[in-house]
Amino acid sequence: MGFIKEFKEFAVKGNVIDMAVGVIIGGAFGKIVSSVVNDVIMPPIGWLIGGVNFTDLKVTLPPNPLAPEGTEPATINYGAFLQNVFDFIIVAFCIFLLVKGINTLTRKKKAEEAAAPAPAPEPSNEEKLLGEIRDLLKQQAK
Repeated sequence: MGFIKEFKEFAVKGNVIDMAVGVIIGGAFGKIVSSVVNDVIMPPIGWLIGGVNFTDLKVTLPPNPLAPEGTEPATINYGAFLQNVFDFIIVAFCIFLLVKGINTLTRKKKAEEAAAPAPAPEPSNEEKLLGEIRDLLKQQAK
């Protein structure tokens, strides 16, 4: 029973739930970025270099003499690889900007907290009484 209880405590912690939400949001964000790359960025680049569709770029390998006739030749699809590289670069750049923004906000918040001095703690009743006694003794000494 100890193992199940320990797993339950782990799974219910806020950090695990936050991480799960991050993974789900990251997956959805990845689809958006892939669509931006495939549908918005790459078509104009292909058009600029002569109407090339990057996903169609490939190198066809020579036929395998051991393969039966009618078998499709193997291809190296470097166009799809280029698409994925562009996806990665854009996702990494967006995450970099997001982390940089969060760090900037965190630094500003810490700077504001450091700039505001902590208020002096309220003296206890004993300290107040001792202060009054001190003041009375000073008055009597005069």
